[in-house]
Amino acid sequence: MRDLFRQKGVNMKVQGSKFIQEKRPLLSELLARLLDCYPYASILAVDSRSKVYAVSKRNMSAGEGSLGTARGFVAKVSDGKHYAEYSFNMISEEELDSIVEKIGELVESSDRLLLPGMEESEYLIPEEERTVFTGSTDYKIDPQAMGDEAILEHLRGIKEKGLAFDDKILDCTVRCEYQKYSKLFLSRDKDMEQNVMWMTGVTAFAAARGEEIKDYYMSYSNLGGAELLSRMEADVEKGAKVTLELLDSEPMVPGEYDCICAPDVTGMIVHEAFGHGVEMDMFVKKRALAQKYVGEYVASSLVTMHDGASAASETATYFFDDEGTMAHDTVVIDKGVLKQGISDLQSALILGTEPTGNGRRESYRRKAYTRMTNTYFEGGKDTVEDMIASVDYGFLLENPSSGMEDPKNWGIQCMVNIAREIRGGKLTGKIFSPIVLTGYVPDLLKSISMMSADAELNGGGMCGKGYKEWVKVSDGGPYIKARIRLG
Repeated sequence: MRDLFRQKGVNMKVQGSKFIQEKRPLLSELLARLLDCYPYASILAVDSRSKVYAVSKRNMSAGEGSLGTARGFVAKVSDGKHYAEYSFNMISEEELDSIVEKIGELVESSDRLLLPGMEESEYLIPEEERTVFTGSTDYKIDPQAMGDEAILEHLRGIKEKGLAFDDKILDCTVRCEYQKYSKLFLSRDKDMEQNVMWMTGVTAFAAARGEEIKDYYMSYSNLGGAELLSRMEADVEKGAKVTLELLDSEPMVPGEYDCICAPDVTGMIVHEAFGHGVEMDMFVKKRALAQKYVGEYVASSLVTMHDGASAASETATYFFDDEGTMAHDTVVIDKGVLKQGISDLQSALILGTEPTGNGRRESYRRKAYTRMTNTYFEGGKDTVEDMIASVDYGFLLENPSSGMEDPKNWGIQCMVNIAREIRGGKLTGKIFSPIVLTGYVPDLLKSISMMSADAELNGGGMCGKGYKEWVKVSDGGPYIKARIRLG
């Protein structure tokens, strides 16, 4: 099994879904019948499978990923005024009449669903270009073919290596997950298919000295397969060492400091500070302050921010979104100036803008919302060494744990696990933990004065829309220097 990970191998393509191909003739027939009734109709077919593996000192498990495993369809129609969607997971020749009838009932009931005093937004029918497309992402090692036993054995080896590093290591928990999905989108002018696979992993440590307990984690992701596991194994000793360092950490003295943010912290700031704030379904609802600042400076002139499924190769990469819009690389901020937001199809129709390919569903059972994908700052020209040398007193921030933002008022609050002290342009070896990072988004972004050359992204996390509607995202950027309030 170890030899498997030493093989360089040749990239292979994710194969399409036999389930979707078997249902394609019926879906085409359903689409034709809907187009006879409505000026617009589309069908999205989804076949996805996810598996989650976990190994710790006391437990070992492998199971289906509940959010990432689904087979089903969603039909969407417009009569020129209303849109209606109907999701289902069974289709046969005998059921076509029933499906068409239920969709018709939804369209007819739209006016009756409005409460007194409410007005319905009228959506234009989207203009479509003729598009026939098939795309698949690459991988080296198929986790499904590798099998549960081999994956768990590899995770167990990582766990044992972590526990053996030092007797102060209480536990080493190792998790990984993969998702392989196929999607088919059909409309009058579109016939599009995509096949995608990603994998993520986490190695988490807990260490104790007396009654003091500290924890640390390392997150991994790729647009690919089980080749990710070799990276996790290579970093075990590094993770255990940092966990032990945290046993000597001190509480942070609240204040505003010059800070160097590692790429993982930069990614959290990008995601929370300006990712949610430029989701244009929030523009429609007048819940995003960013809408008023398009065309204005909202960040340092060093800052250029991207979002898009085609902007990077990570877990949020795809070829087209769940509304049939091809993936984009959207420049949200260009040299400090807010240029545009990101949007789903429906929000773009209301706002009179071009959709950016950010219409994403948690599953075929759920509505499409504007959602982030691969969100990051471009790299700059500085070296990390020069950035640290420029700090008289401040901190190098690493290992974010959580964050939240307020797109209506541009507030941000994030948790960071490690702040390494910098004094006189040098790291002192002293560590502070835990850290609360807060601030007003434009103040924080305008204070950015240095950026390292290379941007790094991580797609280990999920993003919710109001604590629900979870989708895969990645975020990141370079090392940045900024003035930040810590507590």
